[in-house]
This record gives sequence, structure tokens and C-alpha cells, in this order.
Amino acid sequence: MLQGLARDVTLTIPSGLVVNQVDGSTVADWDVNNGTLHVALLEPTASEVSFVVQADARTPREGSVAIPLIRMPAAERETGGIAVDVAGAGEVASRQVRGLEPADPSELGDVVADRDSPSMIGFRHRPIAGAEPRSLTVDVVRYTPQAVVIANVEEARYRALVSEDGRLLVEARYAVRNNQRSFLKASLPDGASLWSAEVAGRPIRPGFAEHGAVLLPLVKGRPGDQAPTFVVELVYLQRVDAWADKSRPRLELPALDLPVSRTGLELHHSPRFRIEPLGGPFRVDADAGPAAEALRQPVTGLSIEMRRIEDRSTSGLQALVDRFRNESAGKTVTGALPVHIEFPSFGPSVFLAAELTAEGRAPAVELLVRRVS
Repeated sequence: MLQGLARDVTLTIPSGLVVNQVDGSTVADWDVNNGTLHVALLEPTASEVSFVVQADARTPREGSVAIPLIRMPAAERETGGIAVDVAGAGEVASRQVRGLEPADPSELGDVVADRDSPSMIGFRHRPIAGAEPRSLTVDVVRYTPQAVVIANVEEARYRALVSEDGRLLVEARYAVRNNQRSFLKASLPDGASLWSAEVAGRPIRPGFAEHGAVLLPLVKGRPGDQAPTFVVELVYLQRVDAWADKSRPRLELPALDLPVSRTGLELHHSPRFRIEPLGGPFRVDADAGPAAEALRQPVTGLSIEMRRIEDRSTSGLQALVDRFRNESAGKTVTGALPVHIEFPSFGPSVFLAAELTAEGRAPAVELLVRRVS
């Protein structure tokens, strides 16, 4: 602004804009009266003076929004810029401008350039007098935020051994990538008895949720970093119907509360039977080994990366289970920590594969069993 010797500054305030504070090293006092802001200076100035006006106004959440512009009618010319940002899920669809030109927000000074927002738009003042018309109206479009996956099972690998008298031993290993989730809930099949549980190579005592579901504490990555993949392992024994010639047993696996990208099942059975899958999500395939890097690591022991993550946690994995017990009246298994159980690979086997299992869905395969003559 070009204004000779100034003892105060007079600004026009748009209707509906409420001034909360005027800050500056040269500001002595200020007041608002009939839409005019008077700022008294500590001493007259003939060069430059700067201060910050903090104000707010209630505007529509979406649709047409008139941006309130503070003007200086006595200025021979006004220069500067305006930045408009939409908080939340939304964007500026269109704009109607007068006395302004489009500009990159990064060119409007440090206060605006330091804000990292994809919805921000900027304008630069045309150098016109303070009494000349200048206005800005934008059309704001809002979107409904969609839920995104914050944890995922990259791969589930099962090894199952079924005996002729109706006992099924299952080793389940899950490659989990997690950002914010505290627990993985696994609903075991009916009649299953949990033998052991491990998270990131360390045995734990899991918690129990409703309907006998198992709660397993998850490792979280550092905020802002790509979440690492670690292994969650379960071993359980289940009572099933004894196999007979031409019977059609159904093998059901645990249901997880996370989506599973791919699933592999290695099924061992008695050499006195041969089996044939009867459709469903599983298909007979060649086992090329786990696709997830975490599942290709040794079964026991923490990886170096997971040790660093666990060292940063003050509570540890077991504390998550204890917290759930205290806050949600959950129960934990008492006794010593479980030992790692080596899976007994016995008899002929068949490998079955499936993809994209939805959360809460128990993968299952129906078999046709024939006795070898």
C-alpha cells in the first residue's frame, strides 16, 4: 500500500466475518465498528507496516461459498494473494473471480507454501485500487470418505494332517501387514482345540473373544513408514468325521477378520485313501513355495527387522492381550507359554490354492474320498 505518513489503518470487513485478533509489533489497539476495522499504530510510519488479522466466518459446508476478502479502500493499489483450502474430503470444483488471477499456492509466501494440501488453490491480486471491485466465489464439492484397508493378510499357508479315525491337525501361518490394528481375530472351526500360537516368532497366550474366537496381538509399524510383514502362527487339533469309502468330508479353515490375498493348503492324508477336491474356491495346483517373504524365513526366531520394531514398543505384544483383558473383560489362557510344535508331515499330500478370501469368511474345501483297493 502507498499511503504517506500513517497513524492508523482502516480496513473493510465483509458481512459475517468476525475478527478475533490483530497481531503485530506496531499495533497499539484495534476495534471493529459497522464493518470497518480500525488498527491504531504505536507510532506514525512512512514506510512499511505489517500485522496479522485473525478472523472466522460460518460458511456452507458445500456448494457456492463466497470467500470473505478484507479490503483497504484508501490504498492506491492492493497486491498480494489468496489461498483457499478445503478441509476434509472435498475439492473446489469451479470458481468465479473478479480482480484476481490464478496462481500457484507455493508462490504466495511461506505461510501458504508450508501447507501440503492437494485441494488448495491460489490467486494473486491484480494491482488495482482498494476501492475497485474484487471478489472470489468457489463451488465446493464434498465426497463420502471410504474405508481403506489398514491391515491385510498377504498370504495364508496351511498344513493339515487328517487321520483315518477323525483327528485333524492344522498348522496355520499368516503373513500379516499391519498399520493400526491391535489384534487379529481368528474364529476356529467347531470342535477345534488351540495348541499353540506365535506372533513374529514369539510364543504368546492369546485372548478369547465372543463365540470362542482367538485374539492375537499384532505388531504395528512406525507411523509414516511402510508397515513390515510378519508371521502369525496357530496350531490346533480338531475332531472330524472318520473317513470312509466314497464319503464327502468338508474341511473348514479358520475365519479371519482381515482379507486374505492368497491361500495355500497342503493336505496330508492316509495312504489308504485317495482324495479329489469337489469345486469351491480351492483348486489343485503345484506348490511353488510361499510368495510372501515373511513366510520364506525360518519358522522360529524373530527377524532383525521385527526385533527393532519390538524393541521400540514399551508394552510388548503380551501387554496388548493384557490390556484387552482389563478393558473388555476378555479372558486369557493361563499357564506356561506354548512351545513351538513341529508339524508331522506324514503320508501322501495334495496342494490346493485359492485367492481373495473376504474378511470373516471361512475358506473351506469339500473332498471326495475313495479307499485304495
